Amino acid sequence: MVIRKTDGPLAWQSKVILLLVVPWTVASVLLQAHWWWTQVPVVAYQTLGISAIFGLVVWRLKAGTPAAAATGAAITAGLMFSTVRYPYEWSWLHGGLLPLLAVFLLTFAATKIGKAKKERLGTGESKRGRNAAQVAANLGAAAIIAQPIIVALPGSRQLDTTSNIGTLFAIAMLAEAAADTVSSEIGQVYGGQPQLITTFRRVEPGTDGGVTLAGTITGATAAAIVAAIGVWAIGDGVPEFMFCTGCGVFGLLFDSLLGATVERKRWLNNDAVNFLSTLSIPIIISLAALLADVLFQPR
Repeated sequence: MVIRKTDGPLAWQSKVILLLVVPWTVASVLLQAHWWWTQVPVVAYQTLGISAIFGLVVWRLKAGTPAAAATGAAITAGLMFSTVRYPYEWSWLHGGLLPLLAVFLLTFAATKIGKAKKERLGTGESKRGRNAAQVAANLGAAAIIAQPIIVALPGSRQLDTTSNIGTLFAIAMLAEAAADTVSSEIGQVYGGQPQLITTFRRVEPGTDGGVTLAGTITGATAAAIVAAIGVWAIGDGVPEFMFCTGCGVFGLLFDSLLGATVERKRWLNNDAVNFLSTLSIPIIISLAALLADVLFQPR
């Protein structure tokens, strides 16, 4: 992913992503905050407090605009609420917060590496940091897919949610977001001249769909780091780690493929490509599982 302005004729796509992510996330946070406040108040005030502090830190570090920091705080709260288990037994360290922090730290560090060279190439991040649409495009789909489906049980205080697959998908999507940014930022500095992923033709640094070996390796490493932290945080093991890492790398390559095709043709802007790349993970895996079930169903 190359950080670039999202204005121009395709700016409406960034606005659509904001409309898809922000109202849903804010509504979910408010509803879940109310539920937890009536059941286990400590979950509500810890989640809201940590998310607010995280947003302030992002803003003070100039890693994002005020709107971006607020969007990130809402997404953080949404992921934290969605990965809490009821009855509440785990601390706030066990859930969606740690992998999200890993994404932030990895991408923040990657954008600072070789900053002068990126500015010469015209691909450096804005001095104000990311805007709200960029945050929503990279993290919004993970916040949405992680939302639990709460089944109201009459006369009961029990919370019944869906299986762990939504949380795993969210971690895989966070792994992809980290891999995408890290691969691009590091590849521009240390990768040399990139090659277009569709034709392997050499292109200029910053070209949509251009990949480098150094960028791909560091991106895959970032995906593995986020996956490892996320899987540990939710208490899963090696198979889940492999799943999330593999999905993160798949999303990274799919992002480059979209960049080399539809983004180069100016059908989609960078925010739309990033959003679709993360969203492709649950869609492709679900379709593959459905196809396998149809093909290998006992007759």
